[in-house]
Amino acid sequence: MSLQDIIHYIEVGAGKRYLRFLLPCVLVLGLAILYDLRVWRNLSAPDAMDSAQLAHNIAEGKGYTTLFIRPLSIYLVQARNQGKGATGSSDQPDYARLKTAHPDLANAPVYPLVLAGLMKIAPFQYAINLKSIFWANNGYFARYQPDFLITVFNQLLFLAVLVLAYFIAKKLFDTSIARLAALLILGCNLLWRFSASGLSTMLLMLDFLALFWCVLKIEELAREDQPDATRILCWSVGAGVLMAVGALTRYAFGWLIIPLALFLILFSGPRKWLNAGVAFAVFAIALSPWIARNVAVSGTPFGTAGYAIFDGTKLSAAPLERSLHPNLLDPLWPGNYWTKFAANALPILENDLLKIGGTWPSLLFLSGLLLAFNRPGARRMRYFLLMCVVVFIVVQALGETSLSDLSPEINSENLLVLVAPLVIIFGTAFFFILLDQMTLPAVELRYVVMSIFVLLSCLPLLSALWFKPPTPISYPPYYPPDHKQISSWMKESDLTMSDVPWAVAWYGNRQCVWLTEDLDSFFEINDYIKPVNGLYLTEQAENFRLMADCLHSGENSWGKFIFNLYSGQKKPIPPNFPLQYGATGSARLISGLFLSDMVRWKSAPAAQ
Repeated sequence: MSLQDIIHYIEVGAGKRYLRFLLPCVLVLGLAILYDLRVWRNLSAPDAMDSAQLAHNIAEGKGYTTLFIRPLSIYLVQARNQGKGATGSSDQPDYARLKTAHPDLANAPVYPLVLAGLMKIAPFQYAINLKSIFWANNGYFARYQPDFLITVFNQLLFLAVLVLAYFIAKKLFDTSIARLAALLILGCNLLWRFSASGLSTMLLMLDFLALFWCVLKIEELAREDQPDATRILCWSVGAGVLMAVGALTRYAFGWLIIPLALFLILFSGPRKWLNAGVAFAVFAIALSPWIARNVAVSGTPFGTAGYAIFDGTKLSAAPLERSLHPNLLDPLWPGNYWTKFAANALPILENDLLKIGGTWPSLLFLSGLLLAFNRPGARRMRYFLLMCVVVFIVVQALGETSLSDLSPEINSENLLVLVAPLVIIFGTAFFFILLDQMTLPAVELRYVVMSIFVLLSCLPLLSALWFKPPTPISYPPYYPPDHKQISSWMKESDLTMSDVPWAVAWYGNRQCVWLTEDLDSFFEINDYIKPVNGLYLTEQAENFRLMADCLHSGENSWGKFIFNLYSGQKKPIPPNFPLQYGATGSARLISGLFLSDMVRWKSAPAAQ
C-alpha cells in the first residue's frame, strides 16, 4: 500500500474503526504503566494481605484455611468443637484447631478463590528478588513480585469496570456523556488506589455494575407496551445470581438485596412480586451452602465477619477480633448500635460522600438530585442508585471495625466506593445539562469548558503521578524482607503472635495470632491451646493506642509490656514470660522487635 492508501485507510476506511479502539487502549496502558512506576506500593491494607495468604493456602491445596489467626476465631472454633467433642487425641484435643490447619472465618470465598486460580496460572515468585532492577533498588528490596501481579490483575478488572460503565452511560444517556464519564472514571485517583490495593473492591465493583445492568434491562423491558414477562424473569434470576456472587465476595454487599427487591416490586411490571421473590430465592439458595459451611465450622453463619457490628460497642479498648473471651451480652442493648452509627455516619456524610467519584463529579451528582431527568429510565435508575447509597451508608457505619483505623479509606469496609462509576456517570449527565445552559460565543468553547472540568476532576491523580516521589515499600510498618526473615527462623508448626499477623502470614507464610487484648489471653493460648514460639512487634503496636493505654492499664496490659521493653531497664522482660530471647545485633529486624523462646537466628539461613 502507498502512503496515500494508508492515510485513506485510516481516515475513511476500516482503519478508522480500529484506530478509535487502539488509541484508548494505548492511553489506558500508558497510564497504568506510569501509575505503577510512580505511585504503586506493596500491599498495605491488612485485609488485602489476609485475602492473599488465604488464596496462597488454597492454591497449595491446603483448603480454605488461614495462617492469620484471630483470637475471636479461636473462641468460635473452640466453642463449636467442644460442643461436638474432641478434634484431636483423647489426651490433648485440639478444639481450637491451631495444631492443624485453622479454618478461615473472616473472608467470603469468591475473591480468595479467584486469586488462588491466578496463583495457579501466573508465574508467582514468593522469594524476594534482589537482582532484578525493577524488584530491587541498588541491591536493596523495592517491590514484591506477588503483590505486583495481584495489582496487575485488579487493574485489568478496573479496565473491565471502565468498559461496562461506558456501556451503561451510553444506554442511560448518549455517546458524548458515556465518553466523558469513561474519561473521568479513568482519571479518578481513588479508583486507581483501590485497583493497586489488592482488595476485592474492583471485582465487587464489576459485579455491582453487572447487577445495575440487569436492573436497567428489567426496567427497560417493563416500560414496553407489552412487557415480556419471561425475559424480565430471566433478568431477575441473573440479578439474584449477581447478588449472591457479590455477597460471597464481601458479606456486607448482601444487604443490597433490600433495594433490589424494592425496585423490582416498584418497577418490574405486572409480575413484580414474582420477580422480586425469584431474585431473593436465587440469592438465598446460592448463599446457603457457604452459610452451612460456616455454621458447621464455627456455629455462626458468617464467622468472625458477623460480629463486625459489635466492634466498637463498649466491648473493650481493643478490637473485638483480638478478644479471646468476647463479651457478647452488653452489645445487645440497641443504644450501643445507635451510638456507633451516629459516630461513624457523620464522617461518611461529611467526607466519604463528597469523595466517592472525585470531588467535582460527586458535587454535580448531589446537585443533580434537585433536577428530574426527562428520561424515565435514567430517573428510575437513579432511584435505585440512591437506595444503594443509603444502604451502603448504614451498613458501612454499623460494620466499621479497626480495619478503618489501620488503613483509612482504602479498606474492604469502604462500600461507598462501589457506586463511584455510577456517581460519575450521573454527575457527568448533570454537567452536560449545565453546559447546554451556558451562552458561549463559539461552539468550540464547549470543548474548553469540558477540558477544564476534566482537568479539575483529575487533579488528584495528576498530582500523585508527577509530584509524589516513588515509594514502593509500605514501610512503616510493613517490610517484606523482615517478614521473610521471621519465616526462616520459625518452623511451619511453630506459632507466632504479632500486631501485624496478616503480614507474617502473607509474606512469611507462617501461622500467626493477632496480638491478644491482654497478657492474660496470651498466657491462656500459650499454656492451654498451643505454645507461642515468637512475638513480633512493629511500630503498629506502638501506635495502636498501647503506649497511651499503658498509663491507665494494669500490669498485664501489652502497653505496659511494650513500655518496659523500651524503658531501658536491665530486665525489661518479665521472668514468667516464656519468650526471653530477643533478636539483636546482625539479626535485629528493621521493622520491629522479635522475641523468641530460644535463640533461632544464629543457624537460620538468610531470608530469600
